[in-house]
Amino acid sequence: MNVQLDTDAHTQNHVINSDKFQADVLEGLKNTPKKLSSKYFYDKTGDRLFQEIMAMPEYYLTKCELDIFKNKTEKLTDFIASGNEAFDLIELGAGDAMKSTYLLQYLVEQGGDFTYMPIDISGNILSVLNEKLSVKIPKLEIVSLEGDYFEMLHKAAAMSSRKKVVLFLGSNIGNMNTDEAENFCIELKKNLNSGDVVLVGFDLKKNPHTILNAYNDQTGITAAFNLNLLTRINRELNANFEIKNFQHFQTYDPVSGACRSYLVSLKDQNVKISDEFVEFKENELIDMEVSHKFSETDIIKLAEKSGFKIIGQIKDSKNWYVDSIWQVI
Repeated sequence: MNVQLDTDAHTQNHVINSDKFQADVLEGLKNTPKKLSSKYFYDKTGDRLFQEIMAMPEYYLTKCELDIFKNKTEKLTDFIASGNEAFDLIELGAGDAMKSTYLLQYLVEQGGDFTYMPIDISGNILSVLNEKLSVKIPKLEIVSLEGDYFEMLHKAAAMSSRKKVVLFLGSNIGNMNTDEAENFCIELKKNLNSGDVVLVGFDLKKNPHTILNAYNDQTGITAAFNLNLLTRINRELNANFEIKNFQHFQTYDPVSGACRSYLVSLKDQNVKISDEFVEFKENELIDMEVSHKFSETDIIKLAEKSGFKIIGQIKDSKNWYVDSIWQVI
């Protein structure tokens, strides 16, 4: 197995990201309404808590997409790896690659000529991933890239002239507002060439109770996941958030498809972050995350607006979730 972790970029990004983390936090909390970026959820504790969320009975998303990757692997391969053409398989926000491991294993068993390039902002989770795959699929060639999606995608694209197949799973596209999702897909296309393929996971609109329960579990794991970002800010930015003074709140609008997470300030308070103070009023909200749900019409419009054509779609057995396969025109 060929495992390569870009350690120079890791060291440099750690310094850059620390400054950017502070700038993003202060800018977000000085906005009206206040906002924090969900991309900062994933420190070591955040990684662990998200693994617990994925294991919850209420959290259907992972199970639905796992159903596709585990039971419809051959069909996936038909769309993304037709013929004997060599390619780079790039996964944005790879995490522990629980779902894509089924595809990777199948491709290796079929003798596919490809390099797996997981991209993730969390160096910790990439290290875990490398260790896991070295045991599970020893013949797999891996180049791991730690950093932001497009910076690392640009780097991955420059490494070879081979066809690119990009995986963007977990309905991560739903963590953006409508305009952001469209801009993301347009930017994604700019980093690819004609004929390259993108597989995007979309959580479909369904019974609103099913969706809300997935993000508002009674055991409080999702609440802990959101509140952990305040703990991370305390630790890394010399802040003094009192975690007990904030409470998780969840909403879902079945018309727009927006499922939103907030933290509510339970009292008037001032929080010190580095050398600055941020004022919170009682009942003031911090917008933490949006998880959009899509209709099939929404997906078609998004692909067309961003310059892709849909060449296939694969749904789970409940028809709750779809992996939509797009090709660069």
